[in-house]
Amino acid sequence: QVQLVESGGGLVQAGGSLRLSCTASGRTFNSYAMGWFRQAPGKEREFVAAIGISTYYTNSVKGRFTISRDNAKNTLYLQMNSLKPEDTAVYYCAASNRAASIRTAGYDYWGQGTQVTVSS
Repeated sequence: QVQLVESGGGLVQAGGSLRLSCTASGRTFNSYAMGWFRQAPGKEREFVAAIGISTYYTNSVKGRFTISRDNAKNTLYLQMNSLKPEDTAVYYCAASNRAASIRTAGYDYWGQGTQVTVSS
């Protein structure tokens, strides 16, 4: 089992940048595929990015967001550049015992989320 804790969210102006971090407990972090999802008020949780054998992004963040991981630090990152107001959401990291997935059902463990607010 793994516990996930996100950090790095906040308020930023449109065009700005944030880097989210997700720190995992346990000694087997490198065995998990990892993902970032987000949920805006009144909307369903949606896929943002994932990292396994390769990296995957939803179309709306391609070229602006970068997912990466540091297995020595048990940490997952999401570098977010050129932020837009429509990126405003609670961002969640998730871990999968299987392959990286774009579906929420593909993940076994979730963090509590960190709020990202982009002002126009």
